[in-house]
Amino acid sequence: MQERRVLNRWIDRLRLLCKLAVEDLWHDRKVSLCIAASLVAVIAPLLLLFGLKHGVVSQLQDDLLRDPRNLEVKMLSSGSFDDTWITRLQQVPETGFAIGQTRSLNTQADLLIGLQRFVENAEILPTQAGDPLLNMPASALQGNDLILSASAAQRLQAEVGSSVRLRAARRLDGISELGEINLNVVAILDASRFGRAAGFIAPSLLLSLEHFRDGYRVPAFGLESGKPLDNLQPLYARARVYARNIDSVAALEHWLMAQNIQTSSRLADIENVKAINHVLSLIFGVIAAAALTGCIASLVGAFLANIDRKRKSLAVLRLLGFSSPAVAGFVVLQAIVLSLIGYIGGLAFYLVGSRLFDHVLGSSQSTGAFACHITPWHGFAALLLSLLVAVLVALIGAVRAIGIQPAESLREL
Repeated sequence: MQERRVLNRWIDRLRLLCKLAVEDLWHDRKVSLCIAASLVAVIAPLLLLFGLKHGVVSQLQDDLLRDPRNLEVKMLSSGSFDDTWITRLQQVPETGFAIGQTRSLNTQADLLIGLQRFVENAEILPTQAGDPLLNMPASALQGNDLILSASAAQRLQAEVGSSVRLRAARRLDGISELGEINLNVVAILDASRFGRAAGFIAPSLLLSLEHFRDGYRVPAFGLESGKPLDNLQPLYARARVYARNIDSVAALEHWLMAQNIQTSSRLADIENVKAINHVLSLIFGVIAAAALTGCIASLVGAFLANIDRKRKSLAVLRLLGFSSPAVAGFVVLQAIVLSLIGYIGGLAFYLVGSRLFDHVLGSSQSTGAFACHITPWHGFAALLLSLLVAVLVALIGAVRAIGIQPAESLREL
């Protein structure tokens, strides 16, 4: 019960202190408005500047991520890799996706529907679940499933559910042979994902295509000639490899190069975006530091001058029984209220300015993808920083306010 009374007393004192602080600010509203305006003059440009920086870099990063080719690390040299090596590649922390691929000669075949619709030497590529190039659930192919690129589907006049024949030629013991297998179209890949005429099939089917071309007996292609497979172990000439994210491309490329595998990637484009981010961050940091320094100096002077102007009023508070911590709290509360007003004003100017930037710059062809925006977390961080600066500055003024003696209120009586 005693603790409850003590708590209620503290709450009543805090409520009284807040009321006095707000009413004093309203009484000196012209001075309060000037201090709040100085905060708005710092917060609004910083929010706009950071919004521009974040918008530009975010747009560039989104452009990189939207194109899966930026995550691809191409293996230029051919080798002989077994399933164990492919598994080890998939387990590299920087690897987002990896799948074995046969020799280039065996990644081409004819696709046909009837006698009039066909695609000669279409690319035949392996895919499975999680393929970033396709980015669709249908990439988890099984059996004779087929995903066509938009170009191949257009030339074949095929749609989902169509039956497509895959034809491969080989020469065995001096005799030319043609093998065919019927495939079922389960999806059509958007042209923005893959522009060339191609078909995506399950890895096991691609291996069967290579075995057929190498002269082995593969009944699925409709021929009984050829050497028996006899538990032939699969070997891959290379792999389709994609990094987990743009920051992992360099590390994954270095890992492959350490395996004596020549590679190529769009690492230069990624580094350009990182360099732009670094430069913009440096520019923003310097401007923000200069603005904050000037803001702090201005606020310190304003608060100290305001306290000197109110020495008699603060002395009266001390005479009425307000303790030193209460007087310090009075000054800090006023600083918090002013910083909230300044932040709200700065945020309002930012919203207007960002809309103006997006409208004006977004209508230009050279900056059509331009965006100026901050996330809610950025806004919350800006609020915390504003409050922190205001409280730190107020504490400097509070030290002077604590030194005011109650007797000062009686000197002019």
